[in-house]
Amino acid sequence: MDIYTDTIRDLGPAEKLRLVEQIWDDLAAEKTPLPLPDWAVAEAARRRGEMLADPNLGSTHEQVWKRIRDVRNG
Repeated sequence: MDIYTDTIRDLGPAEKLRLVEQIWDDLAAEKTPLPLPDWAVAEAARRRGEMLADPNLGSTHEQVWKRIRDVRNG
């Protein structure tokens, strides 16, 4: 491994999360859009097509948050 990977592995969970947040913020500040690979565009189109064909495949905002709360509460 390289020195950066070893250093990251030595960080605690909170420090790693902060590093991820900093990287995410840096990416979000980019002026030019990040390129998407063709497979990701095709997969998004496929999933969109499925949702348009059968809207019941998705979950409402409320359903998603309920699942999250249920998992957190055991």
